[in-house]
Amino acid sequence: MGTGDLRNLMKEAQRLQTQMAENQRKLAETEVEATSGGGVVKAAVNGHGEILKVEISPDVARPEDVELLADLVVAAVREAQAKAKELVQETMAPLTRLLPPGFSG
Repeated sequence: MGTGDLRNLMKEAQRLQTQMAENQRKLAETEVEATSGGGVVKAAVNGHGEILKVEISPDVARPEDVELLADLVVAAVREAQAKAKELVQETMAPLTRLLPPGFSG
């Protein structure tokens, strides 16, 4: 490999690193929502899967429904996190395909 090839490879690696950092920033700012219980519980996470908010309809906030409510919150959060994971894969896939084997982990 010549010096020019190595220089071009380093430039491309730097470009990929910059693009990956930008994608990570955008993911952190992206909000993904999911619902459960027919929409009575809504969870929102960012593109990294971190919980941003949980909204609960007053219709299910009765003391006798606390266990059901907890289950609905867990379901909504899990679905929102799964959607965020999909978003990360879609966002980063074009870049990770360009990396040499062993560098995409």
